[in-house]
Amino acid sequence: MLRSARALARRGQVTIELLLVLPVFMLLLFFIMEMGNMGFQTILAHHCAYELARIGSLVAGPHGGAAGKASDVGTANMKMKDVLQKMFPSSPGVRVEGRIVTTIMDKQSGQMGEDLLVTLYYPAKLIFPGSSFALSDAPKSQRIKRMIVKVRMPVERPYFR
Repeated sequence: MLRSARALARRGQVTIELLLVLPVFMLLLFFIMEMGNMGFQTILAHHCAYELARIGSLVAGPHGGAAGKASDVGTANMKMKDVLQKMFPSSPGVRVEGRIVTTIMDKQSGQMGEDLLVTLYYPAKLIFPGSSFALSDAPKSQRIKRMIVKVRMPVERPYFR
């Protein structure tokens, strides 16, 4: 009889240890999986910003090859927003902005270089329980980490001499 009481006490000890360790283990596991999810969403946001910058830089250049015309950032922004809607049709929080930034003078053509600076605002949704306490932005109940991605792309201009 004494032997069965010890076995019963050991089973109770294992149960208590499991109840103490299991929540910590599950939080650690969910945190690791959430880091993988955030890595995926970061790559997705960076690739999206790069593609939008590429499209915007092609649209922002001078039209018809006319020399001396300024770049058209308004048309580029409209085109980038249109493409962004097709990339993320069910994500209203994703938005993009573009602006022209002048760079250095091209000595060969005598023209100022221009880059299109694209800023993508991407709210990444956290999906695993417990990770929002450490990773999400305020308010924590929304479980969203806001990412801001910036990409520069040179605006192609025709060379006139």
